[in-house]
Amino acid sequence: MNVLEWLFDAQIVIGDQHVLWREVIGNVFGLLSALGGMRRKVWAWPVGIVGNLLLFTVFLGAVFGTPNPVNLLGQAGRQVMFILVSIYGWYRWTRRSGDTATTITPRWASWPTRIGIVLVMVGGTAALTPLFTALGSYEPVWSDAWIFMGSLLATYGMAKGWVEFWLIWVAVDVVGVPLLFSAGYYASGLMYVFYGAFTLAGFFVWMRQRVRPSAVVTVEG
Repeated sequence: MNVLEWLFDAQIVIGDQHVLWREVIGNVFGLLSALGGMRRKVWAWPVGIVGNLLLFTVFLGAVFGTPNPVNLLGQAGRQVMFILVSIYGWYRWTRRSGDTATTITPRWASWPTRIGIVLVMVGGTAALTPLFTALGSYEPVWSDAWIFMGSLLATYGMAKGWVEFWLIWVAVDVVGVPLLFSAGYYASGLMYVFYGAFTLAGFFVWMRQRVRPSAVVTVEG
């Protein structure tokens, strides 16, 4: 058995529960990517892509014939989105010159923007739910659609420098944790618990930076 075959089939058996090593390793790579991104390391992008590829196969359990035959289409779809964003980020970071930097000043979104975020979040979830249902996503399907829409909006909000993007991630995690545990994705559920605490802390950090006029977040690019 070669390494790829082992990686695809290897499991951790705890009682009557089966956890794929791909799920564990994919989440570890995601955590390493997040830590590397905080330190503005170029290797964060390819590491994140590897994690996204692994998790994409995990969340299409029924398609890939895993011991947990459950499809979470929102989770799988957002891995594709993250891969595309990572390719773009990797491209930009590897072509930076000298000490050139893009400075992002954390700022509050306007009230019309906040209302728009809520409407897009709710409306997008409502629109995607019947589509994900028809494609065979795991119940409750609205949770999977909510996670997908929240991931899109949080990524966009981060690019815009809105402090509120952290709260969108918190909203994703609040729904994601019970969904992942109920679907049998225990490693990802535990990681979501950690990410939930991390994103809530990130909100307060950016909020403090927002109230100090001299504070900025610098991302090399």
